[in-house]
Amino acid sequence: MKLIVGLGNPGKEYENTRHNMGFFFIDNYAKSKNIEIKTKKFNGLLTEFVDKNEKIILLKPQTYMNLSGESVRKVMDFYKISTDDILIISDDLDLPIGNYRLKSKGSCGGHNGLRNIEQHIDTQNYKRLKIGISKDNEVDTKDYVLSKISKKDKELLELMIPTINEILDNFIDTDFEVLMSKYNHK
Repeated sequence: MKLIVGLGNPGKEYENTRHNMGFFFIDNYAKSKNIEIKTKKFNGLLTEFVDKNEKIILLKPQTYMNLSGESVRKVMDFYKISTDDILIISDDLDLPIGNYRLKSKGSCGGHNGLRNIEQHIDTQNYKRLKIGISKDNEVDTKDYVLSKISKKDKELLELMIPTINEILDNFIDTDFEVLMSKYNHK
């Protein structure tokens, strides 16, 4: 069983913001599978499906970003999912827009959603897919991540959808080291 979590903030006011990259890409992945993430459970929206003989759970925590770990922990406990079998999709200020990076472990890097997940799962050793949102040093970080994505940036993100969908498909049955070698390019 695998758990793929897209991080973001619920509500119309947060749609199309930089902080909602996890929601954006997990929604597009679900769409590619002709499923919806709409079951309300465990402080989140989730769906289950089977692919490659593996049960997959897609989760969008609805606790707001800074409390994402509450929802993740509840799903992990209920389904008895190991940290080895989760992948968290989040935004990353240190990556340019249009770029992504797979990581198998590491610190939260100042990302409050990841920090909360680490507190609830009691480790920094979990897999993540970081989506670049760039950085604007002239704008307060909180205001920047909660600001709307420009049309130009949205086009760059949309170009990434097929590759991100492929990564998520491969996460199901591919060793993560192999996945990082295949998709992480300098």
